[in-house]
Amino acid sequence: MAAAAAAAVIIELDPSHEGAGRVIDNIVRLERRIFPKHESLARSIHEELKRRNSGLIYMASSAAGSGGDGDEVVGYAMYTCPTSLCASITKLAVKESCRRQGHGEALLAAAVERCRRRKVQRVSLHVDPARTAAVALYTKAGFQVDATVVGYYAPHRDAYRMYMDL
Repeated sequence: MAAAAAAAVIIELDPSHEGAGRVIDNIVRLERRIFPKHESLARSIHEELKRRNSGLIYMASSAAGSGGDGDEVVGYAMYTCPTSLCASITKLAVKESCRRQGHGEALLAAAVERCRRRKVQRVSLHVDPARTAAVALYTKAGFQVDATVVGYYAPHRDAYRMYMDL
């Protein structure tokens, strides 16, 4: 893992924490920049966070001399554990200027670990096959392609369904 990822901190979002609104606003801005409108959780993130078995972790990197208040959200991962047997990673994103520094790998490992702590047996996710860097990241972490889901994102835009047994 790159030194940049080691310098950043992964935090579990506590929606009741006083700084949560600022963090969520940063994540919404990232969502809007990274994902097409119909794939973005920007409008529904508050509802997603209210779900009993959902979690959101984010990576913060303190700006020099910020004293903690200027923490920049570098990336985030959202996961859900709908049953005791399986979990899904529903989002994983890293700010474009911070990619290829180990942040995505660290967030993915942290999300999988949180699912493991809940004693789930399988973690799954969906990814656009055209996002080759994401597919490579998931494969490197031990995920395998289970199926191609035709039209998952949009007509003529499929997804790989990938999984990892824990």
